[in-house]
Amino acid sequence: MIPHKTARGTAAMERLKVFEGVPPPYDKQKRVVVPQALRVLRLKPGRKYCTVGRLSHEVGWKYQDVVARLEERRKVKGAAYYARKKAARRQLADAQKSVKVDRKTKAQLAEYERSRKEASAHGSLRALLIMSGPQTRLSKLAAHFLPYSSPTPPGVSSPEYIHRHNFHTLSPTFFLPRAAIIEPNAEAIYHITANNKVLRRSYQKFADRARGLAYYLKKHGHRRVGILCPNTPGFLESIFGIAAAGARSTAVNYRLKGDDISYIFSHSEVDAIIVDDELVPLLDVYKRANPSVPIIIDTDTDVPEGQFNEAILEGLRLDQEEGCKGWDGLESLVTDEESEIALAYTSGTTARPKGVVYTHRGAYLAALANLVESGLNPHTGRCKYLWTLPMFHAAGWTFPWAVTAVRGTHYCLRKIDYPEIWRLLKEERITHFNAAPTVNTLLCAAKEAERLPEPVRVTVAASPPTAFLFEQMMSLNLQPVHVYGLTETYGPITRGYQLPSWETLPAKEKFQKMARQGHGFLTSLPARVIKTNVPEGTIADVERNGKEIGEIVLTGNICARGYYKDPGATRKLFAGGVLHTGDLAVWHPDGAVQILDRAKDIIISGGENISSVALEGMLAMHPSILEAGVVAVADSHWGERPKAFVTVKTGAQLEGEDVIKWAKGQSVISRFMVPREVEIVDELPKTSTGKIKKNVLREWAKGGDRTLD
Repeated sequence: MIPHKTARGTAAMERLKVFEGVPPPYDKQKRVVVPQALRVLRLKPGRKYCTVGRLSHEVGWKYQDVVARLEERRKVKGAAYYARKKAARRQLADAQKSVKVDRKTKAQLAEYERSRKEASAHGSLRALLIMSGPQTRLSKLAAHFLPYSSPTPPGVSSPEYIHRHNFHTLSPTFFLPRAAIIEPNAEAIYHITANNKVLRRSYQKFADRARGLAYYLKKHGHRRVGILCPNTPGFLESIFGIAAAGARSTAVNYRLKGDDISYIFSHSEVDAIIVDDELVPLLDVYKRANPSVPIIIDTDTDVPEGQFNEAILEGLRLDQEEGCKGWDGLESLVTDEESEIALAYTSGTTARPKGVVYTHRGAYLAALANLVESGLNPHTGRCKYLWTLPMFHAAGWTFPWAVTAVRGTHYCLRKIDYPEIWRLLKEERITHFNAAPTVNTLLCAAKEAERLPEPVRVTVAASPPTAFLFEQMMSLNLQPVHVYGLTETYGPITRGYQLPSWETLPAKEKFQKMARQGHGFLTSLPARVIKTNVPEGTIADVERNGKEIGEIVLTGNICARGYYKDPGATRKLFAGGVLHTGDLAVWHPDGAVQILDRAKDIIISGGENISSVALEGMLAMHPSILEAGVVAVADSHWGERPKAFVTVKTGAQLEGEDVIKWAKGQSVISRFMVPREVEIVDELPKTSTGKIKKNVLREWAKGGDRTLD
């Protein structure tokens, strides 16, 4: 074995891109491996070192197994390796002497050997593995990761038929052409356009338009396409069309300021932008800095005109000119399922937004999980999904793909309009929608609210809901599906499963259990809660007693790959080989996790930890309070005390002192949790997904500007 630090060894590695096992030196104390070993394990090249914890996360082995494997390979002596290799050659030579080989077979073997050498010279790891003769330790290792065909050369029989005919790459883009083939006339889209017309489109039309956009993008060489649109058919078509062109989409929150929008599009290096006509002014800052990037405007009307429609028609004509290849000429099934399908940017409330990298494989598995966990495939009829969730938020939690997979109808909404939502619930018989607790609170409080004849499944996430909210929703036949997740997990990754045994519990206890964040999704691994008072990178679980507080961490298929162009933040995100959420929680004996608060939102008063989330839930039980947001304020005696900002229900009269007096009389609110101050406000500051902006409330508490963005 050539030492990797010599010039000869370095040159060999550059040629072959392959290494026999994990090479020494392997530092047992530092537990690091050299970059050549990382290439074997299909990790990112260029890293100088890699901790065993990160290695275990990226490869999918348990920590102990990684250490065992590395130690096993470290102990293999070079002399023993070459002795085995020499013996194998001698055995092969003896076998060739004892077997009569005809001229045709010799020619086939010579051709095979030539192909093998060419593959080796070009540094193709996969081809080298396919064509290698003896089974090496490296091929055994790579079998864990690489799909490959039979290594047997043509014309030579083998006792073992090795293949990967049972494999295909995963991409959610495939769901659209599949739906159009199965049920072309099914209603795919319902929408009230910008010119106030009802638009309905079939799956055949939906697929054709996405296909046309894909051919247009391929023709013009656009590989990184931005989207700045509300929830419109054009947005849906862009999601599928961009991916089918082999490109990456970057959807941006249109409620951001022009500077932030410009930063995101510049950071993601988009080479074209699809924008709704109403939102074009938001690109002024970006266009001044990037005048050469083409802007494709979608008018969102019932008339097939405008740049977006022209681009689709141009793409369809191109497909026709090239022989009507249809979806076969696109990338509905990608070559590399780990390639990027989208960038989803974080809210960036305290720093610049980060671009979270979504892959085809991750999006596919997350969409399947949401399909199952939200029950998108009803026993009878068709899923009618209402787009109250912004499609730009974490790729719409992968629901553009999930709803399409079951051939459901997408009910698009340009904006949140509670009377319109109730109209659609009643008249169109909506079956599913997703919304943050804030949206559900205001929906339940709307004057149009009334109990629906058929249950509607509502996937609730974005911030911890209260048990009281679930009770309100169920009284209207809005059946909550409580999930939890982050932008870094394609949206939802855990679900609070409602168990049949809970039906016999008192209502209060039942709704409290429903408010837990629950267990890991079907396509993920279980959520864990780990200790926080340990050295960084140390992973130790808390007790499953529902009392010890720790941080929720996640692992598995639907954790995003990392942050775009930010290896430092990615390394911190996955410290110790798990994805850190920053959410403090407890772990119950039944394995369910329950969020208490974000680490930065915990209020420490006189040595007691007060969860702002828990206190908000308790205050929401007041008959006149609509919403509550709680933050810490300085206190000379206790260090910190809670201050509550609340909004009141329509027609109610309430003073802050009334709330404090009421709180002191509630048995569920401990004395140290009672707010020092309660301020009545007209509206709470929120993010685009309905989360209360605690950073803004903290500024309010200090006397800062009360202007709402």
